[in-house]
Amino acid sequence: MEAVAIDDLRVVLNDEIRGAIALILIGMMFTVALSLRLEDFHAVRRQPVRILGGVLAQILGLPLVTMGLILIISPPASVALGMIIVASCPGGNVSNILTHFARGNTAYSVSLTAISSVSSAIATPVSILFWSSLYPPTAALVHTLHVDAIPFLVQTLSLLALPLAVGMLVAAKFPDTAAKMRKVLSPLSLLSLVLLVAVGVQQNWNVLIAAGAIVVPIAIIHNASAFALGAGSARLLRLDVARRRALTFEVGIQNSGLGLLILLSQFDGIGGAAAMTATWSIWHLISGGALAGLFRALDRVKKSDTHKAI
Repeated sequence: MEAVAIDDLRVVLNDEIRGAIALILIGMMFTVALSLRLEDFHAVRRQPVRILGGVLAQILGLPLVTMGLILIISPPASVALGMIIVASCPGGNVSNILTHFARGNTAYSVSLTAISSVSSAIATPVSILFWSSLYPPTAALVHTLHVDAIPFLVQTLSLLALPLAVGMLVAAKFPDTAAKMRKVLSPLSLLSLVLLVAVGVQQNWNVLIAAGAIVVPIAIIHNASAFALGAGSARLLRLDVARRRALTFEVGIQNSGLGLLILLSQFDGIGGAAAMTATWSIWHLISGGALAGLFRALDRVKKSDTHKAI
């Protein structure tokens, strides 16, 4: 498919689904906030270089690497926008799960996720606007959508910051209530997102298939670069093995579901960008799971070699 054609594709959603997107986005951020604890942020004082270095690798390093990839690959404008949106999102709870499975430092992973989630209320919309303005085709595409910076920032900040603040307040003041709510809302928000994506895919199957040939290889390269950045940053920070694994997953696993919701609610459902974020949402689970399995296998081999040496 030609670049111009993919940029013209649109994910068509009715008013009911658009309303559901806003509600799911609010619910998702509220649920994330319910799991945040003050202890997660105390790590900044105890190990500032490790924490801040890891956070910067994600909120600054990944968009920078993404822009480098965009300049090298020269993807269609809408696909580049999808890459930028994904790179601008915070890490998700999936990174904590994979870190635990890979025998990484889960506490370090949780602290990174907590800080990136809170900072995303401001960092994500600002990052999207800034980096998209640096690639002329994407800047022109965003301009044709009449995305004004101030309204976009205010709307996105409201959708992200308000539920985040309320959720953190509930978690701090009523921890038992927050724990009970989290047990219900976590699977509910995930199920809602899955159902929304399923309906969107069903209604826009032709759009996603048409964009797939271009998007899939780019998503794989982009995700591999994110994992490499996480691992490389961990080396530069001189982290131990467990923390290196945690940072690798934190940068390589993005909250692309959040990115997809922002895209559909604020960017007119651009087909190429939607296909990019949706593909990333699937692929990073596959690649992340495979990498976690590889880490566990390496541990078994190392343990076996140690026993033989004894």
